[in-house]
Amino acid sequence: MIEFSLNTRSGLAPYLQVVQQVRQALRLGLLREGDQLPTVKDVVARLAINPNTVLKAYRELEREGLVTARPGVGTFVTRTLAGDALAAHEPLRRDLRRWLTKARTAGLDDDSIEALFDATFREGQREIA
Repeated sequence: MIEFSLNTRSGLAPYLQVVQQVRQALRLGLLREGDQLPTVKDVVARLAINPNTVLKAYRELEREGLVTARPGVGTFVTRTLAGDALAAHEPLRRDLRRWLTKARTAGLDDDSIEALFDATFREGQREIA
């Protein structure tokens, strides 16, 4: 089951962070069709946020057709976002872990690693376009 977390420094609204984490889990194959999302009560207790925030996130996911709410039962995944390239994830994840180790060994902190990755990712996107 997915465990949500909030990044207060991200600038992204808490409900959007929950939505983003579900989408990411669906892309990575961590959530599959039929899986149940944590109850609103569980998310509220874990993150110390307003229940309406969680409900807003779950409604957004439902509007996108990714989940469905079953009153009195819970919220369940109705489709995945994992593509055919899911099998390629593990070797890429290993390569990325090695890269992260090199970045930390070079003295980069989390913010610097994230900035380097984001800038390089954007450069790569421009080169493709």
